[in-house]
Amino acid sequence: MPIRVLQSIFTGRPTIAVVGLSPKKNRPSHQVARYLLDVGYTIIPVNPGQDGILGLPCYPDLLSIGESIDVVDIFRRADQVLPIVQDAVSLGVKVIWMQQGIVNEEAAELARRAGLLVVMDRCIKIEHGRFVAEY
Repeated sequence: MPIRVLQSIFTGRPTIAVVGLSPKKNRPSHQVARYLLDVGYTIIPVNPGQDGILGLPCYPDLLSIGESIDVVDIFRRADQVLPIVQDAVSLGVKVIWMQQGIVNEEAAELARRAGLLVVMDRCIKIEHGRFVAEY
């Protein structure tokens, strides 16, 4: 991924909604969200089965958040991504990030047509580490 694309995502301290964030500390979603919090990003947990994660209020879906979101980081199966992306598009989100192992071309095309930047099958924590190392 070009450094200028990472710059556009990681600079300016975006607000990141983490969809599928687990309360279990050993899960990748929890570890990634903890890392993003630790390096100074604003995280919004999204998990319909939780009231709070990482000491933050947790929302059942993107439409329930009620504040501006810059990046939607998705930790859900590929077949569950399209409705999340549809909600993100309706909210005017800037970036859709499908975590490592998650690819949904239909959802990606919908997001791109709406002018969103799309990252698929990449870990935001790893890419942030690369950005910090290269910047």
